[in-house]
Amino acid sequence: MDVAEAMTLLLSPQGRLDPYPAYERLRAHGPVVEAWPGLHVATGYAVIDEVVRDPRYVVSYEPLPQTTVAGWAESPAVASIARSMLRANPPDHGRMRQIVAGAFTPRRVAALREVVTAQATALVAAMAERGRDGTTVDVLDTFAYPLPIGVICALLGVPEADRDAFRKWTADLTVVLEPEISEFELAVADRGARALRDYFRDLVQARRRIPADDLTTALVQAHDADAGRLDTEELLANLVVLLVAGFETTTNLLGNGLVVLLRHPAHAAALRDDPDLAGAYVEELLRIDSPVQVTSRISSVPVAPGGVPVPAGGEVLLLLGAGNRDPERFADPTRFDPTRPQNQPLSFGGGPHYCLGAALARLEARIAFPLLLRGLPDLALAGEPRHRARLTLRGHATLPVTTGPHQATGAEPRRTVVTTGAERRWITRVSAGERGTPTGAGPGTP
Repeated sequence: MDVAEAMTLLLSPQGRLDPYPAYERLRAHGPVVEAWPGLHVATGYAVIDEVVRDPRYVVSYEPLPQTTVAGWAESPAVASIARSMLRANPPDHGRMRQIVAGAFTPRRVAALREVVTAQATALVAAMAERGRDGTTVDVLDTFAYPLPIGVICALLGVPEADRDAFRKWTADLTVVLEPEISEFELAVADRGARALRDYFRDLVQARRRIPADDLTTALVQAHDADAGRLDTEELLANLVVLLVAGFETTTNLLGNGLVVLLRHPAHAAALRDDPDLAGAYVEELLRIDSPVQVTSRISSVPVAPGGVPVPAGGEVLLLLGAGNRDPERFADPTRFDPTRPQNQPLSFGGGPHYCLGAALARLEARIAFPLLLRGLPDLALAGEPRHRARLTLRGHATLPVTTGPHQATGAEPRRTVVTTGAERRWITRVSAGERGTPTGAGPGTP
């Protein structure tokens, strides 16, 4: 399969549902390939890691891309992304990021542990209640969405009663992040953007009248004190992006990760028995099925990533999900192995645009997975989960499970029965502090 065919596969509905075969077709042509004039695609871990840290690459460039789509330049959805720190170059990026960075320091994130634990524990109990008679429960509706949306909305000062609407608006808006979209999809994205901007315009006015100890007030005060620090469009755009990034990535991490764990019962049993393993598990879950699969950079000068010439103004599509499975960086990359040494997935990017909320997403996941497995020891998939047809933000549309009886998380967890000697020996080694992965412990890919 040549590069053009591989790109066609990647951008097709089939490729959006499962991009990994297309990644390997592209990788066969090298870590960086020219897809078509003006666009190169990177699949290699080392190249992607280099590009996101190299100041010669920027995240936006004039003229705007996607000019072949009618209405792109005037799109409210495009403005909601383009006027935020997500798509800002220096010095604007640093100016905007500095205003909100204080809310995501390690100390501030660590202080949220008890709040996240309490919310996650309550959600697990509610899942068990809903599924106690064998009723199928959707993890996205009952856990993976409400946990992170509750956390980020609390930081932003969004009232609890207003939170349900954000899921649909965000799903509409984020189609604009796809590498290729239609005029119809842009119209859908614009609808979501207008709803979100209208909501935050009202919240901004409310915080001007009655300030609060939240991120929205901090941004409003930065705007009002000095419009040079944050103009009105930037204020609204950054509020939208903080909300979207604050839950979308974590929702997908929780959903994707739980599917992997339920398909690898020996590993799930080890985490259930020892929640202290959660840090390593979350890194491997980020690697094996990243919630963010794609980002991009534009060269401000002629460059040669991986030795391939790219002219000034050339775009490099960075396939983070492909880099996370690069065999040059990870041995046996399609195998789920939470004991993998030096595991540093690309899922949160790198360099100046490294995800501001990465520590918070990791905290939520490290708390959530052990609580789910310990509180619901009989948790099981109920049929095949269904992915959204999205490439950039990879997640599920539905994730049905059965919960079994609830077990208080403070109690001694019931042991999961494992059926192979390899799995039993692996759990024994992990408990003893050894490394390694069982052979024949289940399918290699999620």
